[in-house]
Amino acid sequence: MSGVPSTGTRPDVTGPAVRRAVRYAKFTIGYNVVEGVVAVSAGAVAGAISLIGFGIDSGIEVAAATVVLVRLLAEIKGGEPDEAKERKALKFIALTFFALAAYVTVEGVRDLVADEKPDTSPVGIALTGLSIVVMPWLARVKRRAGLEMRSRLVVADAAETRLCAWLSVSTFAGLLAFAAFGWTWIDPVAGFVIAAFAVMEGREAWEGELVCDDGCDDDCADEDAGADGAAESSATPSGGRPSCQGGCE
Repeated sequence: MSGVPSTGTRPDVTGPAVRRAVRYAKFTIGYNVVEGVVAVSAGAVAGAISLIGFGIDSGIEVAAATVVLVRLLAEIKGGEPDEAKERKALKFIALTFFALAAYVTVEGVRDLVADEKPDTSPVGIALTGLSIVVMPWLARVKRRAGLEMRSRLVVADAAETRLCAWLSVSTFAGLLAFAAFGWTWIDPVAGFVIAAFAVMEGREAWEGELVCDDGCDDDCADEDAGADGAAESSATPSGGRPSCQGGCE
């Protein structure tokens, strides 16, 4: 992707961009906490599967954004993030995405078969409409900060936020179509779209895309560059960082 920081570059954590990135991460967490609570509550009242799924996804995004924020703060302080713990956290997040996909799929099929009729949710329409405005803006400013500080981590997080924006669009369209035309099948179908998004995000989290970025790539580049000139390049120097072969794959 054009403009994405290349491998072999370390992020600049000394300039103003990193402070903006931290603020954006905190805003993501705060906004999604409120969004998730309101969406699940409104979805439960209206019996809208898509809105409940949207709210659960917001909660999962809070967990993912927290992983990103912890890593950013560790880089600012000059410490080494615990890759093993971050990978475990991301795998747990991935499992919750898969569970979300299973939930909305099963409930959607059940409602289609039983011809369940949800209630119109003005709160849900307003909430997802607001997210259509907020999420694209947030994704844009995150990406700008990530490119400025040369952080693949922040750029990847911006891509996650952009995906949430599309999820807001699909949920908003489903809720609005049901309110306007009374299509009972639109809510389960919107739920299936959420399930597809959840599987995509779950796969990315399971593969650890937000964990193995700048540091691992730099180590790999350094090892490749020194392989021809040092016979001991296959061994880990005493007191050095472990080979990225074991930590990244």
